[in-house]
Amino acid sequence: MADFAGPVGVVGAGTMGTGIAITAVRAGIPTVLTDVSETQLRAGADSVAAFLNKSVARGKLTAQDRAAALDRLTTAPTFDGLADCAVVIEAIAEDVAAKQELFATLGKTVGDEVLLVTNTSTLSVTAIAAGAARPENVVGMHFCNPAPLMPLVEVVDGMRTSAETHAAALRLTAALGKTAVVIKDTPGFIVNRLLIPFENDCIRALERGVATVADIDRAVRFGLGYPMGPFTLLDTVGLDLHRAVSLSLYHQLRDPRFAPPPLVDRMIAAGRLGRKTGHGFYEYESAGLFGT
Repeated sequence: MADFAGPVGVVGAGTMGTGIAITAVRAGIPTVLTDVSETQLRAGADSVAAFLNKSVARGKLTAQDRAAALDRLTTAPTFDGLADCAVVIEAIAEDVAAKQELFATLGKTVGDEVLLVTNTSTLSVTAIAAGAARPENVVGMHFCNPAPLMPLVEVVDGMRTSAETHAAALRLTAALGKTAVVIKDTPGFIVNRLLIPFENDCIRALERGVATVADIDRAVRFGLGYPMGPFTLLDTVGLDLHRAVSLSLYHQLRDPRFAPPPLVDRMIAAGRLGRKTGHGFYEYESAGLFGT
């Protein structure tokens, strides 16, 4: 199983895939980022560069380290670019069928010993792995969002995940500088099972006029000790991603607390997705992922 000397492949250049790519190149690991959309792929590469540039501006990274990290990033318009990867991490849409199809396709492209990782945040790793030719090589690694900033990764075995694959996932987590928690294959795992209904409750409180966005954020930060208020976090993650995760969990659990409140749909319709569009619950000077 993978020793991580070769490149890590990341499939999907959206918010999560870009964040994982940033994490990998910053950890010193050569990374291949790919996406079926060339436009999205270019945007993802630009987001990696923007994040690293911002890190230099904030004094968290030297210009030399930024250049080295960017040199570790390669973009590939097709899966052929993943042929030499020791690990492939999928970060595509939260849809079981799409992920199954992806793993079936990857089985024709990558080697038999490649570690196959799904970054699903809500879906069954067992179900996703059913699409792979070698389901024993598939494991869940849910990177908490925003991936470059959050230190936690939930490691989740499917029913057919091998012990070797599980151990490789823990080694990869450590190589990326993250902290692992081992979770059973259950909807939402731990983080989203707790976070999503909490965020939805905060949105409903705003809808009812209980308090302002800023005051709810302050209450959570200074009263509950959270490092980031719920609306700041929602703007960072993106309202569209929050809605997708909420609906996935609601459809699986049928608990109304997981259903996204109506305000979420209105904000998405208005293009107020958060930082990446320049406005969400707050206004930002410029659009960009992860505060870039």
